[in-house]
Amino acid sequence: MDKPKKYPGAEKFVPPHASLKKLREAIPACKGCDLYKFATQAVFGEGPAKARIILIGEQPGDQEDRAGKPFVGPAGKVLHRALAEAGLKRKEVYVTNAVKHFAHEERGKRRIHRTPLRSEVTACRPWMEAEIADVQPEVVVCLGAIAAKAIFGPQFRLTEQRGKFLASPYASKTLATYHPSAVLRGDTPEARESLYKMLVADLKTAARAATKPR
Repeated sequence: MDKPKKYPGAEKFVPPHASLKKLREAIPACKGCDLYKFATQAVFGEGPAKARIILIGEQPGDQEDRAGKPFVGPAGKVLHRALAEAGLKRKEVYVTNAVKHFAHEERGKRRIHRTPLRSEVTACRPWMEAEIADVQPEVVVCLGAIAAKAIFGPQFRLTEQRGKFLASPYASKTLATYHPSAVLRGDTPEARESLYKMLVADLKTAARAATKPR
């Protein structure tokens, strides 16, 4: 259940019509929600400025928070392998997250991931929108339900609408698939393999749709 607290949002921290370079320089000052108080740093997106495909995940994890780069932990390794199987090179796509700070709970010396609140996702949306506006991708791929709901709205159901191209305010070709972390959380080897195959299949769909040279 979401908290009733309303955040000011990131809008006033996002430079208008800015390049990725300017956005990256500005994001450390963001105080659009309370997550900045507990994270090591904001984790901005990474990839070509005019990538044909943008991949949007949920949020940085523990390793991403420490490194300041997206998808460098275990889920990132799964994603990189899936991209290769789909015929895509990691350096060809732009990767980012719907939320730029690591939402977590501290248990002793460990920092345990928690799902970002809807209010936190909403507060952080201006950063994601600014990234998409500058890159202008042909295809947007949402990795997981949090990212998909950030793009399509809270009514989106990943299990029902996965792998289908839908129009969104950000790209005419927008689809959602499972987050690589879902592959790691599969209950059995068979479940993990099934989720991985669906991830690869959806990335192949995205690759086929983004065929025009930039």
